[in-house]
Amino acid sequence: MTLRFVEVADRVHVLREPVLNVNVTLIVGDGEALLVDSLSTAGQAAELAAAARAVTGHPWTLVNTHHHYDHCFGNATLAADPPRPVYAHELAAAALRERPDALRREAYEELRGERPEFAAEVAGTELLAPTHTVLTEAVLDVGGRRVVLRHPGHGHTDADLVVHVPDADVLVAGDLVEQSGPPAFEDSYPLQWPDAVAELLRLTTPATVVVPGHGDPVDAEFVRAQHRQLVDLAWLIRAAHTGSAPPERVAAEAPFGARPALIAARRGYAELDGTP
Repeated sequence: MTLRFVEVADRVHVLREPVLNVNVTLIVGDGEALLVDSLSTAGQAAELAAAARAVTGHPWTLVNTHHHYDHCFGNATLAADPPRPVYAHELAAAALRERPDALRREAYEELRGERPEFAAEVAGTELLAPTHTVLTEAVLDVGGRRVVLRHPGHGHTDADLVVHVPDADVLVAGDLVEQSGPPAFEDSYPLQWPDAVAELLRLTTPATVVVPGHGDPVDAEFVRAQHRQLVDLAWLIRAAHTGSAPPERVAAEAPFGARPALIAARRGYAELDGTP
């Protein structure tokens, strides 16, 4: 299957990778472009580069929304030769720079049961750490277009970045918003995630195109609905913890399904207990 970008707003294009439904966003300005995320392997990234070149010949800057393999393991293919700037939150950059073997190992363990060949390819991928870091916000000029990189707080990870393109009314949300499945809580902060999504909603209008980490682009109403679910989940975790109920009680009552909710409950309990 040939990867291709689809324009979702003025010179803002989205490619959906079919294996994991990961989205990559291409923002085109005058003489420059910006790619948001880089997929999982060198092979996927090479296909992504070809798809981007079918849209524009401009040189690109790269942004990683966070440090999970499906959003950043293609960095070396897309930004090493010739060298291009790569932006990420400072904690995501530190993870890629200081723990590449651990990130590859975690990805392999996640994938090997259902996709052993893909898992091996991911585990053998050369990683490139970001060259530019963001703590709370950075503003880029992408060929005359103002693009804002913002860290809205802890949510899906401690290092999420969202990408706001005000002139096109587009918000690239990374895995803080999910459409094709439930949110992933393995590295999450479920008690703080609702506040991070509330920050995203402050950047939206009724016409905003929101690009989730996985799945179809959505609107602000979809994000508000997911925010309400995250609020409900956080409330259930706090209430159950206060009542000394087991995390399984949360999983039985929470949105998103039992397995994701159990992971979220255990993460939330650890946060409330002050343990890693």
